[in-house]
Amino acid sequence: MEDRFVIRGIEFKSRLWVGTGKYRDFEETKRAVEASGADVVTVAVRRVNITDRSKENLLDYIDPKKYKILPNTAGCYTVEDSLRYARLAREAGISDMIKLEVIGDEKTLFPDTGGLLKATEILAKEGFIVLPYTNDDPVIAMRLVDAGAAAVMPLGAPIGSGLGVRNPYNIKIILEMVNVPVIVDAGVGTASDATIAMELGCDAVLINTGIAGAKDPIAMAEAMKHAVIAGRLAYRAGRIQRKLYATASSPIEGML
Repeated sequence: MEDRFVIRGIEFKSRLWVGTGKYRDFEETKRAVEASGADVVTVAVRRVNITDRSKENLLDYIDPKKYKILPNTAGCYTVEDSLRYARLAREAGISDMIKLEVIGDEKTLFPDTGGLLKATEILAKEGFIVLPYTNDDPVIAMRLVDAGAAAVMPLGAPIGSGLGVRNPYNIKIILEMVNVPVIVDAGVGTASDATIAMELGCDAVLINTGIAGAKDPIAMAEAMKHAVIAGRLAYRAGRIQRKLYATASSPIEGML
């Protein structure tokens, strides 16, 4: 199925994006990424070495010529920190596309949406392609697009929770209200969660803990790949209407 999507002129083959945190080592990360079929790999600039070539470096395992490396500002609690790590990634030649996080609370890891709006506006003006990680608030999603976001990445549930898409109705509203790609980020715990996100009509899903935290990350990565494909196919095919009562599956005209 030829079904690619585009962000600011950049075309993506896979609708499954994967993170690189929480694996046992870089070798396991590499195997999981390969099994996922993803072409976008996000990396926390603050936590994973991708800039210092004198030390063990993730980019020795994940080929930047094969994968789009998407730096992110995970672990940043202020606008200033987020800006610093975004600029560091660009200065290191990694990418000017950034997954922007400004976290507002240590316990929930929910975004600081005020800070997120401010950082999005600044980075967009500096020429970054900004993909902000946000909550599932449609109004904030619209404001982020107004501030220059190239896509929005609403959470399905809190980061690392594995609770799945807790508010599909808000995700549907976001899809209706913004004119940029919508990528569900955070909360996906297993394959069916990814399928639900895609059946809603989301453009892609980003998964880290749901794969890295599984008993067998490599098998889960492959499961997520198929789940995203199935969800996208089902979305394009169009589900039947839900009904309260039964409808015969086979024709009843002409029966003896």
